[in-house]
Amino acid sequence: MAKESGLGFSVIVDDSGGSARTISNDITNLDFATPREEQDTTGMDKSAHERLLLLADFSVTLNGVFNDASNMSHDVFSTVSSSSVARTVTLAISGQTLACETNFSDYALGRSASGELTWSAPGALAGGAVPTWS
Repeated sequence: MAKESGLGFSVIVDDSGGSARTISNDITNLDFATPREEQDTTGMDKSAHERLLLLADFSVTLNGVFNDASNMSHDVFSTVSSSSVARTVTLAISGQTLACETNFSDYALGRSASGELTWSAPGALAGGAVPTWS
C-alpha cells in the first residue's frame, strides 16, 4: 500500500426521503472523526494511567458551495431544520468506505463580502452502530 492524497474523495448523503445523493462536487472540504470514549480506571497503586475503551462515535462537518440543482447539496440539507431523520453518510476514498447513520443538526449558509455563498452541515452518529471502514 502506498501513501495517497485525498483526491477523488466521494461523499454520498441521504436526503430526508432516504435516497442516496452523491454531492461530492458541491463539497469543498470536510472533517470527520471516529473517536472512542475512555474511562480512567487508574488505581492509587499506579504511576501511569489505566483506561478502558468505551463507546465508539462518529462526527462529520461537511462544507461546500451552494447548489440548488435537483438532488444536490441544497436539496439534501434544506430539510435538516424540518425533518428529524437520520441520514446515511458514506465517505469513500481509494476503495475504502465508511458509512454511518448520521443526525445533522444544522445547515448553515453564509455569504462572504466577496459574494461567495457557502454552507456547512455538522452531523453526529445516530444509529448506534460502530463506525467501521470496509
